This record gives sequence, C-alpha cells and structure tokens, in this order.
Amino acid sequence: MTDIIKLTAAETAAKIASGELTAVEVTEAHLARIEAVDEKVHAFLYVDREGALAQARAVDEKRERGEKLGPLAGVPLALKDIFTTEGVPTTVGSKILEGWIPPYDATLTQRLKAADVVILGKTNMDEFAMGSSTENSAYGPTGNPWDLTKIPGGSGGGSSAALAAHMAPLAIGTDTGGSIRQPAAVTGTVGVKPTYGAVSRYGMVAFSSSLDQGGPCARTVLDAALLHEVIAGHDPLDSTSIDAPVPPVVEAARNGSVAGMRVGVVKQFRGEGYQAGVIQRFDESVELLKELGAEIVELDCPSFDLALSAYYLIAPSECSSNLARFDGLRYGLRTGDDGTHSAEEVTSLTREAGFGPEVKRRIMLGTYALSSGYYDAYYGSAQKVRTLIKRDFDKAFEQVDVIVSPTTPTTAFAIGERADDPMAMYLADLCTIPTNLAGNAAMSLPCGLAPEDNLPVGLQIIAPVMKDDRLYKVGAAVEAAFVEKWGHPLLEEAPSL
Repeated sequence: MTDIIKLTAAETAAKIASGELTAVEVTEAHLARIEAVDEKVHAFLYVDREGALAQARAVDEKRERGEKLGPLAGVPLALKDIFTTEGVPTTVGSKILEGWIPPYDATLTQRLKAADVVILGKTNMDEFAMGSSTENSAYGPTGNPWDLTKIPGGSGGGSSAALAAHMAPLAIGTDTGGSIRQPAAVTGTVGVKPTYGAVSRYGMVAFSSSLDQGGPCARTVLDAALLHEVIAGHDPLDSTSIDAPVPPVVEAARNGSVAGMRVGVVKQFRGEGYQAGVIQRFDESVELLKELGAEIVELDCPSFDLALSAYYLIAPSECSSNLARFDGLRYGLRTGDDGTHSAEEVTSLTREAGFGPEVKRRIMLGTYALSSGYYDAYYGSAQKVRTLIKRDFDKAFEQVDVIVSPTTPTTAFAIGERADDPMAMYLADLCTIPTNLAGNAAMSLPCGLAPEDNLPVGLQIIAPVMKDDRLYKVGAAVEAAFVEKWGHPLLEEAPSL
C-alpha cells in the first residue's frame, strides 16, 4: 500500500494501463490510507467507498476488454465539496445544505467520470468557500499534514491536505481569491487557477460568480496538467465558459523550460507583513530562474495595492446575491416550519441556523455595498479599481511572458490564531487576489521550506488570459531544478503522519 500511495498520478495511470496494478488495488490502497490517517487530518467530509470501488472495477473491466484507457483512468481523486455529485452529499461546508443529495452532476464531475477518474469522496472547505484556513467549515477544521496544529489553507484546505497526506494523488479545488493556490502553498503541493471561464462552473455552488474558478490540485506539475486537460473546455451550460481550445498544458509540462523567457517581479508583492523565510525562498527562486536562462524584469503595478479592498467589496456583493437562493423553502435546511411562522420567518430562522459567522459577515457587507445610496460609492468604485488592475496586468504582459511572486505572505499559521481577526485572515490572500480580479491564470508550486519554521513556501506563477500553458512550462522547469537539488519532499511521508 505504501508504495502505491507514493506514486504520482501519471505513474499510477501508466501502471494501471499496463496491467501492473489494477484500479481496484489502487483505490483500496487510498481508501485504506484515508481510514488510517483522516481521523487526525479531517480532509474528507464524505468518503464514497462503494462508488469509488465501482468506478475502479469499471476501469479494470475496460482494460480487460482491450479498450484504450485515458491518461488518468483509474487514478483516485479528492473532490472539493462545492461541486454537485449525483447521489453523493454536497454540503459546501455549510449546515444549510447538510444532508442534501444532488440529483445531477456538475459538468466538472461529469468530465472526471468520463475520463475514468475515480472519485474517492468530498473534501472539507470553508463554508461556501469563504475563508483562508478551512476553519470556517461547519464541520470542523482540517489539519495541515506538515503540522496538524497548523491550517492547511482555505477555502480548499481539505483537498490540499488530502494530497499532502497521500490520501489521493489528485484533487479539485476552486479559486475565488486564492483558494486553490494558498492551500497549495502552505501544504507544499501544486495548485492551478486556470483562466476565468476555462473550466465550467455549471454545478459548482456559486460564491462570487465573476471570480469563482475550478481548477486542478496535485503533487507534481505534470499531474496538475493532466487533470487540467480533463476538466477544461467549453461548456454550453455555462454562459461564462470560453469557447476556445484548451491550451497545450500537458505538452508544456513535459517540456518545461524558461530559457529566453522574460519573467516579471512586481515590487508590490513584498514588504511589510511578509515572513522573512518566505521572501528568502522567493528570492532564491528568482535566482534559480536566472540560472535556468530567464531574464528578470522589475515591474511596478500600483493598483495591486488596492486589490484586497476591491475584492472585499466585489466578492461579498456577489455572495449576497447568490446566497439569496438559500431560503429554507426549496431545498436544504428548513427551520421553524411548524405552522406558527410565515414564509419570511421560516427563511430568516433557517438562515440564522444554517449560515456560519463568516458567511453572515460577508452577506451583510455585500448587501450594504449594494444598497441604495452606496452602490456607486462602494461596488461601483471597486469595479473601477478592478479595471485598473486588469490594465496593470495588460501593461506588465507587454514586457514579460509571466510574473512570479510569493503565493502567500507567510507559511501556515496555527489553527485559531486568526479566528477572531478577519482582517488578518484576509491578508493571507494578498498575493493571489489580483489574478482573480483580472481573470488571468496562475499556479502555486513548492519552492522549499521556510528556515524559521520548516514549513512549505509557495512560488506563484501568473500568466496572461488563455496562456495557461506558460504556467506549466515555467512550473515544470522550476520543479525539475528543485527536485534535482533537494528531491521532492511530498513523495515521502508527511511530517506529522
């Protein structure tokens, strides 16, 4: 079992295709790993043991019939509990959807199944994807496998922790302000936010519709690229889906190089609040890029300093609209329906019981920002700042091919450390938010451990819209150089397990 769970997704798929391993053996090994360690980590909200084994048996039967298997056939995956999955609970980390069984699959779920990827279950997350630590889950926090007293990032901490604890070689996350990249950074894994509209949002429970984006999570750049290729592509069921070919991400990951590329370093992505060890590892990464043949270009993007403020007006405004559908009358939790309360009272009582503190905070902020007399002053102004940020990116990409930065200002902080300080929590997404506001693509990959706490540090790579292949080209080159120097820590045992 130990050998199986240490394999990359690409290695696992190759062994299944050749008959060296069966998909059932691989699935059973990962289910056993979940049973052994998830009581400590709490990465999963629901494990679909029977469903996963049934999917695995179907893959083995296809191979026995001589049918060609896809590049990820039989590979287990942990799915963030924000995508609807027919017949399997989808809670979005909230009590308001506790026990809800969707009658349909999200487009992303359908594509995973069509590619014969084995879905192990649904992972823990901050409620409605609102948070940077997974502490806002209504079902309790997830621990970081590097140190179980630390957060695994958020909102997709369950997915990143499942990877770091070797409970799955692949995972799916969603990124509204950094919720794929920030968990990847603090758990030493790879996380990619594709270009907005590149992965269908149909069946993904909405938080902030103009920002939300599903994406791949893995332990290696190539594995992320293989998963990216499976889930991306146009979907007529999603009006924001881009009708264009998926960039050649797998080819880029197999042929990583930065020779002759212009790599931008933004001066706004460092300074007060950044941990010394994070900056040290980032500076070393920039030097490594130079050694690999890249030209480093200093960039000034002044509007990035306003990104956090703009985001926390736009995202809550959109969430206040999207979450209005949870009224206790159609599906999910219903409280107070005893014949003595009006429909309006039932809705109010249901929301009071079903939504957690952070969700309520953001709904109130958003409703206020959209209210009469304040719309132009708050939401309208934030959208203007968003345009300025996009212009800064456009100007930057006239000078460089990609931009690099730290993914997060600090390594993983202790569970509970920022629970009573929302502003400190929001600052975890300082480096990731501008990309969501502009809609372009970004990746986080490991770039070493911070010397002061021996916890993972993430390097963020940002590419222009629909140039997602550049992320993998640069990421694969950096990853190969790091592995050559120091090996890959996540192919060994997670420190706390």
